[in-house]
Amino acid sequence: MALMHLLHECFADVGVEICVATVDHGLRPTSGDEAQMVAGAAAKLGMAHDILQWCDRPTTGQAGNLQEQARNARYALLTSWAQLNDISTVALGHTADDQAETLLMRLGRSSGVSGLSAMSRSRAMEGVTLLRPLLEVTREELRAYLRARECCWVEDPSNEDARFERVRVRQAMEALEPLGLTVERLAAVARNMGAAREALDWYTFLAARDMAEVRDGAIVIDQRQFRTLPDEIAHRLLVRSVQWVSGAVHPPRRDPMIKARDAVRHGGSFTLGGCRMITRRQRTWICREYKPVAEEVALPGKIWDQRWRVFGGEVQDHEVRALGPAGLLHCPDWRQAEVPGAVLQATPAVWKQDELIAAPLAGNGNGWTAELVQNSEEFFTALLSH
Repeated sequence: MALMHLLHECFADVGVEICVATVDHGLRPTSGDEAQMVAGAAAKLGMAHDILQWCDRPTTGQAGNLQEQARNARYALLTSWAQLNDISTVALGHTADDQAETLLMRLGRSSGVSGLSAMSRSRAMEGVTLLRPLLEVTREELRAYLRARECCWVEDPSNEDARFERVRVRQAMEALEPLGLTVERLAAVARNMGAAREALDWYTFLAARDMAEVRDGAIVIDQRQFRTLPDEIAHRLLVRSVQWVSGAVHPPRRDPMIKARDAVRHGGSFTLGGCRMITRRQRTWICREYKPVAEEVALPGKIWDQRWRVFGGEVQDHEVRALGPAGLLHCPDWRQAEVPGAVLQATPAVWKQDELIAAPLAGNGNGWTAELVQNSEEFFTALLSH
């Protein structure tokens, strides 16, 4: 509510159109009425307002981490709404309190620099720019702003529900204030860690430019150069490689990544997060694991495994599936590409029922080609984004 009024004050007279969306998670009986209240407040300011309902929320007993699921749904609903309405930028109401709480939660998980870093002021998601203009403002300052303007707002009762970790952390912060661990200081620590993260990401980017390449959908790293990297830079390079190859939103946990890093340094193999790490002739291939894509099916020309498009000849009765071990046996020239067989097994191939029609990356193109949806430059760019 405070963000809506602030944006109105800032931009109402300069030709910027502001639209408002409220996500109704449907988790409380009063949520619909609260969304209507926001709609009324937006109308008084002359702003268009939409209510976005979370229709596929989990049922009782299947909720799991409900707050995380609700957060993911909220982002998905907002970005879809923005795309449908040709809105390029969405402002979010995260505050300094959110920064401080997240820092303490991550401390409890022994997080590294990235985990302890501040939320970014700006990030891209599904082609929409998400802005967080209130990261240095506390919730109490926003409440005071609304009181001064006699504006109504709603306090979410779930913010008092001690079943949620964030609520327990929020309650514990009251005991930390006398020690000097205030919201403002904790948020400042998060910003400092954010600056450190940016520096580490920059050196990871430079290291990747020097020793890594994208080949046949895999990240290939020079093992000898990799051994010279400091642990943190090596860790970051592997994490981002695994995420880029697997398409995972969240990075793998740190402990298995440490084992993966050691395996790469010593020339071993490792499986993690839907990826395989294989070292051949002092080059480490971080590729897709075959098992997670064994059942993936797409029509030619459509996206397969969220990464590939396959184009070519006859489409009728043809489908795109992983090449697999059996398909590789039908590609006698695959070794000429000097790509490990395990890499090729998880690449797309064209099948007609059980008949292999083409394996574009395994020396059996037969008039078909396979292209990555994201090119190699996007991998290097991803090393600098959050």
